[in-house]
Amino acid sequence: MDLRMKMKQTLLLAFGLLLIVGCNSAKSEPKAMVEVQAFKGGYDIDFYAQAAEEWAKENPDTTATVDGSPEVWNKLRPRLNSGSPPDLMFPGWGMDHWELADLGQLMALDEALDSPSHDGSGTWRSTFNEQVLKLGQSDGKQYVLPYYVSVMGWWFDPGVFKKHGWDVPKTWDELLELCEKIKAAGIAPITYQGQYPDYMTVGMLMPWSYSIGGKETLEAMQNLEPGAWKSAPVLQAARMIDELNKKGYFEAGALSMKHTDAQAEFLLGKAAMIPCGTWLYAEMEKMIPPGVKMEFMLPPVVAGGKGDPTALAIKIEPWMIPAKAKNPKGAVSLFKYMTSVEKAKQFVEQKGTLMAINGSENAKLPEVLIVPAAKFSGAKAVWANQIAEYYKAFYEEIGNALTEMLNGKTTPEQFCERVEKKAEETRNDSDIKKRKVSM
Repeated sequence: MDLRMKMKQTLLLAFGLLLIVGCNSAKSEPKAMVEVQAFKGGYDIDFYAQAAEEWAKENPDTTATVDGSPEVWNKLRPRLNSGSPPDLMFPGWGMDHWELADLGQLMALDEALDSPSHDGSGTWRSTFNEQVLKLGQSDGKQYVLPYYVSVMGWWFDPGVFKKHGWDVPKTWDELLELCEKIKAAGIAPITYQGQYPDYMTVGMLMPWSYSIGGKETLEAMQNLEPGAWKSAPVLQAARMIDELNKKGYFEAGALSMKHTDAQAEFLLGKAAMIPCGTWLYAEMEKMIPPGVKMEFMLPPVVAGGKGDPTALAIKIEPWMIPAKAKNPKGAVSLFKYMTSVEKAKQFVEQKGTLMAINGSENAKLPEVLIVPAAKFSGAKAVWANQIAEYYKAFYEEIGNALTEMLNGKTTPEQFCERVEKKAEETRNDSDIKKRKVSM
């Protein structure tokens, strides 16, 4: 073998070794990971897992894992405190995300929101409903991003109303007239989730306070302004609830019912109306008797009040990126994909809820969502119960005081005095951070 042939073989061998080394290096190079932890509630986490799988195919150098549980917040607290959080999380209602923001444990998302959306048609910020996005801000910075949106209101069975010739009440006076007819028919006019006074607070007390006094009243209530909770509009709203109670328009025993118990009573036709959010169908789907329908309505307004009659209450489910996430860039990219219009439409159609994403209302809406979607689109103002998130102890006192009034142990005047006293205590507590609510 001549020298030229030996050199050729040597070069080929060296090139082969380089290829082998290169291949081995490529195989050993780990993919970037995005870890997602999510609350596993009525909508499960299967949609998030599928979206993460699709996103990973678009980004072959990255992979994603999605996990969660009904009490995911208990798993997340120690991880956040130890500095080893997931990259993207939806911690559910058991986590005080505003406390996390105050402690510096959440990433500010303003820069990410001003970057291109998933499809590049605008900024990521422009994909969100502006009023809903605002609910995730604190001290002028965006820490929380909305995903699906629940609309709060009342529900009735249109078939039952048609059978009896009842009209849907739009005003307080119409409600009183209807309740008398329903009671005469041997049906409880209204039931409610008594063990969880939040339903009545957001379904009656706050919307009626707003209807009477306008946004100034609702803002004052949520901003703990002196005298707000014993103002004329709040007192009148409390008296309205008391009147319904004393006239026997609430289902007997409702005060001791869990949410699913009261909702089952409604579905069984034992009560004609119930306050609840748009999660009602998903939560009770397996218990709906054949032939039973549910339709959404706004709480009847007070004629002559200052509030806009189209206004409605909403609730968002917060997603966020921990400040110490290992792959925040990947988390942003994944959530951009999840909040794209097409994915948002799919969530609407598969899960039966509204979304915070512009254009998602053009999805093929489930029948139960048609009215809530129309009310949401037509609302001149939306508001959220931010007291529950900002001042938990104070909000608990509102519920306790409301329960006492419904038990007949206190008057509406005493209710207002009790809550006002707690508002003052909260306002004067320097250890509790105060946040400004503006509609």
